[in-house]
Amino acid sequence: MKLYYHAISLDGKAVRGLIDAKDEKDVAHYLRGQNLTPVKIISASKRGLGRFAVLSKPKLKDRIFFTRQLSSMLTSGLTLMQGLAIIKNQTPNPVMSEVVQNIMSGVEGGKVFSACLEKYPDIFPPIYVALIRTAESSGLLDKVLLRLADNLEKQDKLQKTIKNALTYPIVVIVIMILVTMIMMIFVIPQLNTLYTNINVELPLSTKIVLGISSIVSKVWYLIIGGMVGSVYYLRTWYKKDSGKRVIDAVLLKLPVFGKLIMQSIMAEFTGTLGILVGSGSLVVDSLLKTSEIVGNIYYREAIVLLSKRVEKGITMGNAMDATNLFPPMVVEMVKIGEQTGKLEDSLLRASEYFEREVNESVKNLTTLMEPFIIIILALGVGFLIFSIITPIYSIMSSIK
Repeated sequence: MKLYYHAISLDGKAVRGLIDAKDEKDVAHYLRGQNLTPVKIISASKRGLGRFAVLSKPKLKDRIFFTRQLSSMLTSGLTLMQGLAIIKNQTPNPVMSEVVQNIMSGVEGGKVFSACLEKYPDIFPPIYVALIRTAESSGLLDKVLLRLADNLEKQDKLQKTIKNALTYPIVVIVIMILVTMIMMIFVIPQLNTLYTNINVELPLSTKIVLGISSIVSKVWYLIIGGMVGSVYYLRTWYKKDSGKRVIDAVLLKLPVFGKLIMQSIMAEFTGTLGILVGSGSLVVDSLLKTSEIVGNIYYREAIVLLSKRVEKGITMGNAMDATNLFPPMVVEMVKIGEQTGKLEDSLLRASEYFEREVNESVKNLTTLMEPFIIIILALGVGFLIFSIITPIYSIMSSIK
């Protein structure tokens, strides 16, 4: 049960926070143990924090800020508690600030840092917690946090690059569909009435447009409902293994986009695996943890299979070579890394290579898609204009 508290410290300062507890008595007991005087303890839902948390749910940028700042503070010599206290006051997201407060409470209560993070899987995924746990045992928390921050920033940049590339065509297609629907529902039926009253012979293209308009204007709500329902069904189906297998297979086989998806998966896979191996995790455990962040089901299963083969004594490079999902360049770099004892460096170099490839592919994709979209728009608009104008031109000619 999440409870919000408002308390006063010994020096008279107000202290507010959100904490998991059984009831108000447990919170009051905890606060008094921290030399705080409870003023108000209420349910987070009653305070409206539950609804507010949905709107202000911490995003990737909040995790990056937390990781980068904590790494800098630990490197500068501050203790973990000092660093967390500063971050709590600096964090712009109020929900994230409450989370940091709860983490501080957990650490003060004797829990290890990674166990406190583990309570918030939506903010700190299992692989993040696993890296922190490994860093705690090796005493390299500041260095691992720094590498984590770098990796998270690369992931954020990669996601934004792909998202920006897809935004333009999606927006154009949506606007084109909306304009076409408006034309078919409101404009074309008026022209149909005009042509019917004049009783003029219509060309085939006009008859096609009028026929489509007649159907769309009568069942437009069914068409929109069908489109919304189809999107909802696909999203629901994709959450099941059967749906993921079909959709992920289609995505990987798409021209241009399939290659881009593969490159982004490789960039994320090699970068994350490199950090895990560099932090001291075993290769088998690192592979299993990395498989959890890969979105494509075929690559996820391939990585799990790699871990099983490596566990049996097969080198990771040879295990990769037995599948057809990993590019030869990745396989060769992994083999070289294993032979030289610098697997971490080889993986991180591979990640940097695929990040550059993704950026180049997105740039080329954007360049190619712009003229393609313009041609499609021109053909669609041209067909509509030709179908509408031709009968009017025939009527004007007959009047003359």
